[in-house]
Amino acid sequence: MQHDQPMTGIVLIPLVPVRTAPAETAEMCTQLLFGERVELLEVQERWIRIRNMTDQYEGWADRKMIHPLNEQEAGTLDQAQWKHVQIPACSCALNGTPVLLPGGSLIPFMNTVPCMPAGQTLLIDDTWVDEQPADTGRIVHLAQQYRQAPYLWGGKSVMGIDCSGFVQVVFAMCGIVLPRDASLQAGHGESIEGLDQAQAGDLAFFENAQGRIVHVGILLGPDRIIHASGQVKTERIDRQGIISAQTGMYTHRLSHIQRFMNRRP
Repeated sequence: MQHDQPMTGIVLIPLVPVRTAPAETAEMCTQLLFGERVELLEVQERWIRIRNMTDQYEGWADRKMIHPLNEQEAGTLDQAQWKHVQIPACSCALNGTPVLLPGGSLIPFMNTVPCMPAGQTLLIDDTWVDEQPADTGRIVHLAQQYRQAPYLWGGKSVMGIDCSGFVQVVFAMCGIVLPRDASLQAGHGESIEGLDQAQAGDLAFFENAQGRIVHVGILLGPDRIIHASGQVKTERIDRQGIISAQTGMYTHRLSHIQRFMNRRP
């Protein structure tokens, strides 16, 4: 990358697919939500290798989908107050055109007014970005809004989401930054001894036959979990794992439980 090229960018469309290689046919490993900022690591004619500035996740994005920030724009955004969209999807007006933004999208504010780069304007209902105190009840409420959202590998929106993306977006809405993948999330938080010590809002992690973390969900209590598998759904859980609501069979083997916030006051 040349020194005179912008080093950071921002997403100004609702969703950007991020791929494992610079090709449309490459696997989608994650998505960028509106307002997420990225470092520009490598610029090609069509593709940019990016690093999400929030969770440090890397991949390739279509160059047209990332707005490069100049020094002044980046400096202004550094001073802004950032708020997350608090519902699975909200309708607003971007440059006078209706647009649907996914939950977890980031909106920069300056003096209570959206502060957009490149002369962009954004009109959004304040109630949709009104962040509430982070507690277990808030986590459960936000998670349940995503029920029946279809599973999509690499997805982070209500139109398609994977297990770790679901957890990451819900916790981000409460101001808690988690890594992108379940295997990375599993190393954070406070370890909980077992389901009998668990509470709503704790994260349960699940392993494959080789002991590798491959799944995560949000506990609704010591015997219920909400997770993305086929779709976002609520199912029973015991010390062995998740019990399918359809078949009554175990579908995921429990590894351990982590806590990221205290009980509701």
